[in-house]
Amino acid sequence: MAIPVKLQVFEGPLDLLLHLIDKNKVDIYDIPIVEITAQYLDYIKNMETEDMNVMSEFLVMAATLIDIKCRMLLPKEINEEGEEEDPREELVQKLLEYKMYKYMSFELKDRQMDAQRALYRQQHLPREVADYRQPVDYESLLADVNLNKLHEIFQFMIKRQEDKIDPVRSTFGKIEKDEIDMDMKTAYVIEYVKSHKRFGFRQLLEKQKSKMEIIVTFLVILEMMKIGQIDIEQQDICDDIIITSKLLAEAI
Repeated sequence: MAIPVKLQVFEGPLDLLLHLIDKNKVDIYDIPIVEITAQYLDYIKNMETEDMNVMSEFLVMAATLIDIKCRMLLPKEINEEGEEEDPREELVQKLLEYKMYKYMSFELKDRQMDAQRALYRQQHLPREVADYRQPVDYESLLADVNLNKLHEIFQFMIKRQEDKIDPVRSTFGKIEKDEIDMDMKTAYVIEYVKSHKRFGFRQLLEKQKSKMEIIVTFLVILEMMKIGQIDIEQQDICDDIIITSKLLAEAI
């Protein structure tokens, strides 16, 4: 019977790669991609997880490693500066960034633990000191104040209030929302169509009291035309639109 082996849990594919690099004691700038790829594939073959999101991340990295391995076998590509491109460069950069963030997280965790051991003594003052308020000498405070000075202060405060007023927005009127009951307006238009049978569209719109009522009425007419409850005709582009009812006497 096979002996079960419990694998170490890693936070992600980059964490696993860093572990393999440290384990093999290789230079992160010169990764032996063939050896690391083989060890990485062996690990994910033995992974036991039902979380497809986690597994997919490791499989994407596996595909990346295999792609780098294949590119290492091909002739080196030359960049615009005439230098040979290393297929591992992008992976190395990601590993260095991840390693930096990981060590920063360790540092923050250590600082948090150190902060938890710090105790602070609450401030404690005698009642006489806590209740003490420095006395105000009103005579010296108002020594230079006269009617002219008070008038200047008053004018200054009025000017500050006037400067707060937006010269443009202050002239705007109040925007009020029109509340239109769609069901009531639809019932009104249907009743109007049934009672008039044939009429001009302008005649219907002139009976509306607001712009919102005109818009809603127009939408109701479009819906009635769509479902075949009315016919629409217009002789000329500038003529009134004539609406003919196709509704029966009973309610629709």
